[in-house]
Amino acid sequence: MSRPKVGLALGSGAARGLAHIGVLKVLEREGIPIDMIAGSSMGSLIGTVYANGGDLAMMEQLAIHLKRNQWLDFSLTRRGLVAGDRIRELVRLLTHGKNLEDLQIPTAVIATDLTKGERVVFTSGPIDLAVRASVSIPGIFEPVEWEGRTLVDGGVIDRVPVSVVREMGADVVIAVDVISPTGGLRIRNIFDVIAQSLEVMERQMTSPQILTADVVLHPELSDISPTAFTRVDVCIRRGEEVALAQLEAIRRAIGEAVPSGKGWNPDDDQ
Repeated sequence: MSRPKVGLALGSGAARGLAHIGVLKVLEREGIPIDMIAGSSMGSLIGTVYANGGDLAMMEQLAIHLKRNQWLDFSLTRRGLVAGDRIRELVRLLTHGKNLEDLQIPTAVIATDLTKGERVVFTSGPIDLAVRASVSIPGIFEPVEWEGRTLVDGGVIDRVPVSVVREMGADVVIAVDVISPTGGLRIRNIFDVIAQSLEVMERQMTSPQILTADVVLHPELSDISPTAFTRVDVCIRRGEEVALAQLEAIRRAIGEAVPSGKGWNPDDDQ
C-alpha cells in the first residue's frame, strides 16, 4: 500500500454546507487524495456532484448564481412547504442521471427513516433519489417515500457521517462540521425557525463519533444563517480558510497512517 485510504465526511448544515466546496478546493489544490466520501444533507449534494467529476470552479459559480426559484418549488401540502421535484431534477442533471455505484469516487448518502428513527445509508441506486431524501429538512421539504420508508434529512440522525466513511474502508477520515457550536442568529422567517430548531437539536446530540475523525474541520460560520443562500461566497471562503489552517494536521494524519518506513508524499499520487 503506497498510502492510506483517505475518506471525507461532509456534514449537514443547509447554506452553511456550501463551505464544503471551499474545503474541497484546498484539498484538490494541495494534492490531498480523496478515496471515498459520505455526506448528510448538503454534504451529500456537494459530495456526489464532486465524486461525479464535478469541476469545483463550476460548482462555485453555480452555487453563487443559482436563483432560488430554480431549485425551490413551493407547495403547501400537509407534509412540507417545498415539493422537492426541482432540486431532484437539478441533482439528476449535475450527476448525469447516474447511480451511486457509477461515481468516480465511492460515495455514500445518509438519510433518516422518520418512522423508525433509523439511519439509512445509500451506496447504490439513483443519486437524485438518495440526495433528494438526504436534503429533506423536516417541515420544509416533503419527505421521500422509498421502499415503505419515509425519509428525511440525514442530519437528523447522523450530521457528520464519520462512522460510515470508516465502514467504507477509510484509514484516515477528514470530517467537515459546518454547524456552529453556538446560536444567537436572528430568526427572520419560518424557514429560519425550522432550520434553527433542527440545528439546536443536532447541536445537543452531537455524536462522539465526530471526535473519532482524524481531523475535524470547523469553518467559522456562526454569523451565517442556514438559509442564507445569498452568502455563498462567504461560506466557500470560510471553508477554504479552515482547510488551509488545518492542512499540516491533515498531512500529518495521512503520514502517521502510512506503514512504518514507507512515507507519503502528495507527488506520489500525481
